[in-house]
This record gives sequence, C-alpha cells and structure tokens, in this order.
Amino acid sequence: MEIERVQNIASLSNLNGTIPIEYIRSENEQPATTTIHGVVLEVPVIDLNDPDHEKLLASIFEASREWGIFQVVNHEIPSELISKLQKVGKEFFELPQEEKEAIAKPIGYKGVEGYGTKLQKEVEGKKGWVDHLFHRVWPPAVINYQFWPKNPPTYRETNEQYTKMLIHVANKLLGFLSEGLGLEEGELKEGVGGEDLNYMLKINYYPPCPCPELALGVVPHTDMSSITILVPNEVQGLQVFKDDHWYDVAYIPNALIVHIGDQIEILSNGIYKSVYHRTTVNKEKTRMSWPMFLEPPLEFEVGPIPKLINQDNPPKFKTKKYKDYVYCKLNKIPQ
Repeated sequence: MEIERVQNIASLSNLNGTIPIEYIRSENEQPATTTIHGVVLEVPVIDLNDPDHEKLLASIFEASREWGIFQVVNHEIPSELISKLQKVGKEFFELPQEEKEAIAKPIGYKGVEGYGTKLQKEVEGKKGWVDHLFHRVWPPAVINYQFWPKNPPTYRETNEQYTKMLIHVANKLLGFLSEGLGLEEGELKEGVGGEDLNYMLKINYYPPCPCPELALGVVPHTDMSSITILVPNEVQGLQVFKDDHWYDVAYIPNALIVHIGDQIEILSNGIYKSVYHRTTVNKEKTRMSWPMFLEPPLEFEVGPIPKLINQDNPPKFKTKKYKDYVYCKLNKIPQ
C-alpha cells in the first residue's frame, strides 16, 4: 500500500490551484479566520550569555510560567553549524521519492522513527500539510541508524556535531528551569531521566500550499516532551495561542526556540506551562523546522516533584510511565 506524501500532493495541487478536501480545516481552525493578522508575537528573547545570573533565571522563569515559549540567543551553537543542519535536512527531502521511502516507518511499526506523514489519530479524518523524518540522536544506546538518511553523505556527521552542542545548551536550560523553581540545578533533569534523557530529532517539511488560508501544517497541540528546542527556517509558520487568539511568532535568525513541554509542566505541578501551538503553511515557499524533543525513557515514571507539593498545592497530575502518557496523548485518551 503506497502512502500518499504531502510533497507529492503539493506538486499536483500547485498545478491545479486546489487542495484535497481532507486538508481543508473546519472554519473554526482555518488560519484565515483565526489568526490575529498584522501582529507578530514578540515572545520573550533571552540572552544565555547574560552575566546577571539572577536576571537570567527570572527571565526564563517568567517566560516559562506566562508563555511556555521563549527564544534564546548567544547560545554558542555557531550559525554555520545551524546552516549546515538546515542544508543537509533540505537535501534529504529533495532526494528522489524512492530514496526517502527506504527509511520510511515500516508498515505496522509502532514507533515514531523514520520518514513519514501521519503521526497521530486524525480528528474527523483531517490531515496536516506536512511530511516528516524522526530519529533519535542521543544517547548512543537508543540510536537506530536504520532511520538516518545515507544521503546527503554529510548528514550523519552534521547531525552528530549539532547534537553534541545542543546537549550543552539543553543542560544549561534544564538547570536554569530547575533553579527557577527553587530546586537544585540537576533536579529537573533527574525528574525526566537524567543521563538517559532521549533526544529525538524531527524534521518537518511543509511544501508550498495553494490554499494556505484553509490548511494547517501541524494542528494545535502541546509537546509531550520535557522541553523542545527548535530551529526554524526563515519562512513564517509557527503560531502560539495566547489570550484566546492565534499569533505569529517572530523569526529571529540563528535563535533557538524553546517550548516547555508536558513533562516539565507535570514535574513543576503546573507552575510552568506547556505551550499550545500550531503551524501554518505558505503559498510560495517551503517551510522547514528542526525540533529536538527531550523525552524521558519510555519506562521512566514522571510526576510532580515532591518538593513542590504541599497541603496548599496538592498534585495536579498523575505519576505515570512516559510510554503510557504517549499512548494516551497520541490516541486522544484523557490522561
């Protein structure tokens, strides 16, 4: 059974100027009617090199509590490396279709790794205008190179270099988030698996869409991860839901976008907020993004940190294995 890829559908759709009905969102979801136009949301931008440690902690705490999203600059990942990451990812999606299908998710495969299109249960049969590639990049014990592109030839080396530098940034961020809650620097990281924390890369490929006002790339959601650290390309698309409206998030060259995910909201017992976001698409240009999801191991149990719970602040979330959380979320089952 051949799976239809959005990249192929887009080629046909751009010829005839229409999109298949399963990609047309219901009216209350269509970007044309639900976006606040002309306003680009200035989500907090945080300088990771700020010498004032207390100010840095306060900025990250505030952004994570009020927004669930912030952008970081001066993160020490060279812009040349980010450009290389984007280049090899784009080159993979421009390969002949059969070469991409060689690392597709196998039929009946229960995991998320590999090249694919559908990720979760589709509500009312509606589809997102996106193809993707998932593979774990860290720790070494969980890497399955079967799902890594062989071409372009520099793909593996580039992704390994980027991962190495990103782990350093992620450890810093988790430390700051932990301190912001009044915990020891390493406590939040320990609460999501410590050194066994999984780094899952996803590349999103949103081809040009002739009816961008009717479609969505990725539907509204919060991330299941602890945090997500994302590199976008320059094409606008990320939107955040704030004060009952959808707003575009400003693109800042070489900044990393940080999402608070569900597991950090759970660990913090709701002090930090998981960001509700979605992705729109563009009529002329391909949008791409490279989110890195920092996930607990599947068998690891996550729940509110005991130090943050007391009589006045009882647990707001259940403690459960991450694999059970994922199953419920992907199948739209209440947690």
